[in-house]
Amino acid sequence: MPEITRTSWLAIVILGFVWGGTFLIMKLALVGITPFWLAAGRISFAAILTTAIWLILGRKIWLDDARSWGGLATVGALSTAVPFMFLSWGQQHVTSGFAGVSMAAVALIVLPLAHFYVPSEQMTLRKTLGFLVGFAGIVLLIGAQAFESSGSELESLGRFACLCAASCYALSSVVMRRLPPIDTIGLAAVPLVFGTIFVIPIALIVEGPPQMPDTRTLMIVAFLGLVPTAAATYLRVYVIRSAGPVFMSLTNYQVPIWSVVLGAFFLSEPLPASLLLALVLILSGVALSQYGALRRLFGNS
Repeated sequence: MPEITRTSWLAIVILGFVWGGTFLIMKLALVGITPFWLAAGRISFAAILTTAIWLILGRKIWLDDARSWGGLATVGALSTAVPFMFLSWGQQHVTSGFAGVSMAAVALIVLPLAHFYVPSEQMTLRKTLGFLVGFAGIVLLIGAQAFESSGSELESLGRFACLCAASCYALSSVVMRRLPPIDTIGLAAVPLVFGTIFVIPIALIVEGPPQMPDTRTLMIVAFLGLVPTAAATYLRVYVIRSAGPVFMSLTNYQVPIWSVVLGAFFLSEPLPASLLLALVLILSGVALSQYGALRRLFGNS
């Protein structure tokens, strides 16, 4: 059964804040590096860092059969490399609003997948309504641009790519939950290694050999590898393995909120008039979907 604790709630708040701010940092990085090599750089850095920590601590990963390694490879590809590339390509042809809505859709995709493939994560009417209310809050927050056309000839394919990225995140969460007992640091490190092996050849094929970025860009890439990739991957693994993929998907309802708030704070972007109502809907959806967990949490305090 999922074990949702105060630490679980703190972890998804931290993840929402970190990933919400990542969009701002990526804008700075893309000035000096191409999209696929940015993905390759941050994943590679995170893989090296987490593997080094894993080895220094002397942890061991124990898998009973080859299918478990296949699961790790699947998680590695679907958690980082594949969705990063789908998004990098898709965002060239869709509005930022649609990209935001597609990421929020991860929660709605996880719900039926977990129902069929994770025995302890059955769908209920209350949980489903909660996720739908939260999703409505995201659509309200993003506004009309979620449905506006970008004018690109490849917009339909771009939208499909964004939804594929969302599906990758949902699938990887379910597969990760189903893996046998594995050391948490190892479970963070090994998929990142597989992601690196997958993304570098693709970056070479699509964008050719990389040019040496300037020092500022390298520092930004290192930061992206350290915080929103390596550290966030460890937290994501912890939440999925303890609290379950459905609970983890609540992070996707926070990311647009943090993105809007941080954009207003650091870039002086205007706050949407719908922010307060959207926040009420999102929090109401979370409370409705997690009513049992919240009652247990505060009932024991």
